[in-house]
Amino acid sequence: MKKFTKLTLVAAALSSSLFVSQSALAEVSANIGATSNYLWRGVSQSSDSASVSGGLDFAADSGFYAGTWVGSLGDGNGAETDFYLGFGGESGSFSYDVGYIYYAYTDLDDSDFGEVYFNGAVGNFGFGVAYTVNSQVEGVSAFDSGDIYANISYGGIDLGNDFELGFTVGTYAFDADGDFDYSHVQADIAKGDFAFSISKAEDEGIADGDLKFVASWSTSF
Repeated sequence: MKKFTKLTLVAAALSSSLFVSQSALAEVSANIGATSNYLWRGVSQSSDSASVSGGLDFAADSGFYAGTWVGSLGDGNGAETDFYLGFGGESGSFSYDVGYIYYAYTDLDDSDFGEVYFNGAVGNFGFGVAYTVNSQVEGVSAFDSGDIYANISYGGIDLGNDFELGFTVGTYAFDADGDFDYSHVQADIAKGDFAFSISKAEDEGIADGDLKFVASWSTSF
């Protein structure tokens, strides 16, 4: 999903563009992107193949925002469409973002689910928590109600020549069956609209444990 996987926004940008500042002007914006591998929380959503995406966002000067994002999946699985709304702002040096997101899958039956989330950042340090509140998934499976994902990050490390480095560590705990649980780590180097990522998830649950190298491009207008 765009808010958590667009590689120019993870880690290094938790203290900036991930949050909707209350001082920002109300506006409508669009975004497009392409990646060699659509990673979400350390796991490929595109069967380790390339993916293209696009989205539309509205941000009000009060801090409220809403939007939608569409990304292609691999293996003939169609597309993922996300719908989200939330509120972001600042309190002193602390930035926060709270909202709800619904993940819809056009060609995958009984796979849609929704989460409430909270993200925070102080300086270059960030953290996030997401809790699955509704799901179409049936039986003992991942992505059912009660699942929790949490991450911490440190970003905005200046490497010179407009390059920035960021790190993220996350863990996914599935309510239905602990056998699906896994953790992951990721490093991102970004410059302008381009990013390169190295990601590794535990060889457990739904993660395959392979070291993944990802190149991405995205822009908004």
